[in-house]
Amino acid sequence: MDRRVYSKNADYQKFQVLKTNRQKRRRYGQFLVEGVRNINEAVRGGWEIVSFLYSPEAPLSGWAGELLATVKTQVNYRLAPALMEELSGKEDTSELLAIAAMRPEDFSQLKMPENPLWVLFDRPSNRGNLGTLLRSCDALGASGLILTGHGVDLYDPEVVGASMGSFFRVPAVHAADNRSVLDFIEAVRARYPALRVLGTTAHRQSPVYGEDLSGPLLIMIGNETDGLSYAFKEACDTLCTIPMAEGCAASSFNVACAATVLLYEAVRQRAGKTK
Repeated sequence: MDRRVYSKNADYQKFQVLKTNRQKRRRYGQFLVEGVRNINEAVRGGWEIVSFLYSPEAPLSGWAGELLATVKTQVNYRLAPALMEELSGKEDTSELLAIAAMRPEDFSQLKMPENPLWVLFDRPSNRGNLGTLLRSCDALGASGLILTGHGVDLYDPEVVGASMGSFFRVPAVHAADNRSVLDFIEAVRARYPALRVLGTTAHRQSPVYGEDLSGPLLIMIGNETDGLSYAFKEACDTLCTIPMAEGCAASSFNVACAATVLLYEAVRQRAGKTK
């Protein structure tokens, strides 16, 4: 079923709040998806597509036409070109937008392989960093991402866009509070007795290349400004740092870059261990 939207009516106002309002996104349990790669990965990953949005006045590509014809939705919306342009976050208006349903956010969503590699991001404050971290988790095979505190919304369109499709491949959950994270650590230690919890710090601590990251691992990454909270520092087995060049002007790595380096080192060690 298709529904026409040629004015800023109630339907269009819903689209706008899915784009801009965190609380209402959560209330609807839906979020906006833009970009060919993101939409493809959402469909490929089995995410529920509630609706497609498009403008019938603009000629659709074979890709868009096929999705409209083959992907089951509740209702699709035909928007006036000006409304589609206003809703799109791209310089060249997207021909197709999707509204997807959120998935449950609890620790059961995280993968539990034989040798897990989880990442925790404490109170993320930058959308681009979170999207980039999702890409790194995907590229380096992380078992899942845990978010804490009142930080950036996982379902913010800028986060989804910055992930370049990886959003739909990495299990990610938002922890209700620090206690739930500590309870999770305690529970998985029973399943993985060799689990190590590794925290990061900009201060001179143990260099990462001296740490054994080849076994079950939870890497904790702190807030861009304040670092890890005290509770999470206390939960770590080790606080490590990434050594930097002597005399460099940089005081620390970008948080997404730091996480990528740590993930890569863990993957490198694991690859060497299996040879």
